Amino acid sequence: MEERLQKILSQWGIASRRQAEEMIELGRVRCNGIVVELGQKADPSQDEIEVDGKLLRSPHRPQPFYLLLNKPTGVVTTCDDPRGRPTVMHLLPANLRQGQGIHPVGRLDAESTGALLLTNDGDLTFALTHPRHNISKTYQVTVAGHPPESVLKQWRKGVVLEGRKTRSAQVRVLSRDANKTRLEFVLWEGRNRQIRRMTEQLGYPTLQLHRTAIGSIQLKLTTGAALPLGRYRPLEEREIHYLQNQFKSTTRVQV
Repeated sequence: MEERLQKILSQWGIASRRQAEEMIELGRVRCNGIVVELGQKADPSQDEIEVDGKLLRSPHRPQPFYLLLNKPTGVVTTCDDPRGRPTVMHLLPANLRQGQGIHPVGRLDAESTGALLLTNDGDLTFALTHPRHNISKTYQVTVAGHPPESVLKQWRKGVVLEGRKTRSAQVRVLSRDANKTRLEFVLWEGRNRQIRRMTEQLGYPTLQLHRTAIGSIQLKLTTGAALPLGRYRPLEEREIHYLQNQFKSTTRVQV
């Protein structure tokens, strides 16, 4: 059965859907010896597909992995970094870093910490990073100063970033110290450095940002203890089913 090559590469765990599109645009993918174009289709059972000169064979398709990582500061959310900075992939053992197609789902900036999903399920990655997805993300955010209720209401209703208003959010105060406030933010979108830009815009810059949950998936071990920074755990079956149900409910776009 013919399918678009970026979908085949994501299903085989070679890369996420967007990463596969970039690989195709860079001329790194061939089908039957010919460099392919974005949108081109192939049949894995009949066609010879190569990535960087290596022939892909469906029997070698890796088993699916679904991991939750507690990302520490100073680590970038990417598979490779041209500047040589440590990436989230360096926190995984070699047997998961090599040949499995595992990649981060979405991003956390280098200064932020907390929950990050990693998988080699390209279709799931595509669904969860699509703008129309509805999975909430919960953060504990420490800001400078003491934002009044009027500012909290603005964050809840949304602020304009680059000409477009952010979606409604849940924001509540957790605690206040002498010169800073700890807040809980719950967002249903994930623009680049969104919370940092929202708090900065209204005069209360973010000092610390920690993601505590992705939907119902929390940074906990089976013992109930918190997952330590820099460590990862496999998702439980119920958590995988939760994500797959979110995938089914997401409006699918033909690509």
